[in-house]
Amino acid sequence: MIQSIALFVLAGLCEIGGGYLVWLSLREGKSLWLAVMGVAILGLYGAVPTLQPTHFGRAYAAYGGVFIVLSLLWGWLIDHTRPDKFDWLGGWVILLGVLIMMYVPRN
Repeated sequence: MIQSIALFVLAGLCEIGGGYLVWLSLREGKSLWLAVMGVAILGLYGAVPTLQPTHFGRAYAAYGGVFIVLSLLWGWLIDHTRPDKFDWLGGWVILLGVLIMMYVPRN
C-alpha cells in the first residue's frame, strides 16, 4: 500500500510539475526550455501509473482523486492560493473514495 501511494504521489508531481513548467513557459513568457523540461516530465507521468498493482481503469480513476488533492496542495504551496473549507472537505471525500477503490479487500 505504501508503494502504491508513493507511486500516486510521484505521478501527481510529474503531471502537475510538468504541466506547471509548460504553463510558465507558454502563459507567463518564461524560457522555452521550461516547456521542454515540462514535456519530458509529463512523459514520465505517462509511465509511472503503469507500476500500480491493479488494472488501468482503477489505477487512473483512483489517481484522478489523488491528482485533485495534489493540485489543491500545489496551488496552496506554489501559487499561494489557499484552499477554502469546501476545497478541503471535497479533497477528504475524494481521498476516501481513492482509499475505498484501491485498498478495500475484494473477494
